[in-house]
Amino acid sequence: MPKITKRLVDAAKPTERAQIIWDDLLIGFGLKIFRTGVKTYVLRYRTPEGRQRMATIGKHGPLTPDQARAKARDMLHAISTGADPLAERKAAREALTVAQVAVVYLASSRFAEKAPSTQAIDRGRMARHILPLLGKHRADRLTREDVRRAQAAIKAGKTAATVKTGPRGLAVVKGGEGTATKAVLLLRAMLAWAIEEGMLEANPAAGVKVAAPGTRDVILEDASQYEALFRTLERMEAEHRIRRPVADAIRVIALTGARRGEIAGLRWSHVDLKGHRLVIPPTQHKTGRKTGKPRIIGLPAAAAAIIARQAQGAPDGLVFTPAHGDAPVSLSKPWRAVRAEAGLPDGIGLHGLRHSLASFMAMQGAQAAEIMAALGHRQMSTAQRYVHWAESAHAQLAERAAAHITAAMAGNDPADVVPIGKRRD
Repeated sequence: MPKITKRLVDAAKPTERAQIIWDDLLIGFGLKIFRTGVKTYVLRYRTPEGRQRMATIGKHGPLTPDQARAKARDMLHAISTGADPLAERKAAREALTVAQVAVVYLASSRFAEKAPSTQAIDRGRMARHILPLLGKHRADRLTREDVRRAQAAIKAGKTAATVKTGPRGLAVVKGGEGTATKAVLLLRAMLAWAIEEGMLEANPAAGVKVAAPGTRDVILEDASQYEALFRTLERMEAEHRIRRPVADAIRVIALTGARRGEIAGLRWSHVDLKGHRLVIPPTQHKTGRKTGKPRIIGLPAAAAAIIARQAQGAPDGLVFTPAHGDAPVSLSKPWRAVRAEAGLPDGIGLHGLRHSLASFMAMQGAQAAEIMAALGHRQMSTAQRYVHWAESAHAQLAERAAAHITAAMAGNDPADVVPIGKRRD
């Protein structure tokens, strides 16, 4: 029997039947390889009554061989004192509700890896959508149909409410398809974590269909809309209806495609004006907690000039200063006022400025890797969607441009041609 190492695990191939490779360093510790290629660490042991059992320690990937072996040693120590891991897990599964699993998940190191802003949003989704509908269900008896019913209820707005968040604060909780999708994805992630921890055996949320992710349809489509945006910001600022730091933060988002939180929470220590870039530490941007890499945001000259005119503060000071306190500037409410006055599309949010820039880059011929680098996407497929959109847009433009020529070739009156994508009134 070989010692189970990462090299051995990576080299192990699935066969027609599940197989187990036993470790020669720790008796009872093994690697189970399923026909699907999934690799799981297991422990074979005997109960105090002499019955042989096999417990799952966890999947390879989340666990390394050494980590799994250490867990196996802990389990063997507990068994030597009279414990039975499988029986204990069964009892725990029977006692846990979805709400109880949520309490443990929200306090876990896995959840702590998320950005603070994401944690706050997820806690709100959990408290206001998932738990009111599913919290009392036994976690081990939760079904796919239970999740679908909850998804439909959230989509229909049945969890919508106005919630008091403090002496003066109110939170308007809305439903809709987007909220339902995010709630199901959060539930799916929580249950997957619970399976890794040995608390559950199945994830009913994994098989529930959600709306396909994609680029937001609402973007700024031409230069005239950008002109209206910047003209409105200048007018509102001149009339003291919007503070300069707020207006400038919106300008920088439009110019760079940065995320709202990256600019609202921008610190002077992140700014490199000589290098014409912003360097956001891994712990302070969306994908950094997973990649461990800083986010580099290139600064065009106009954006660099906007940042340079802000009141210089300490290295940990905010670049765009709030009116009161030391929290990042709030941009959502001012943006809604700017959007309405500028006559921009109703559905476009600040994140839509990010998608607008990516779409313009794609139309100008930028490749997916360039868009990925500029916008800080973690997956190539996300950036690739903009390229596909641009290719489709180019094809439609080419078809319209050729319509009159093809009409002439066929001997028709070009005025009678209706280009693809249009219809005759």
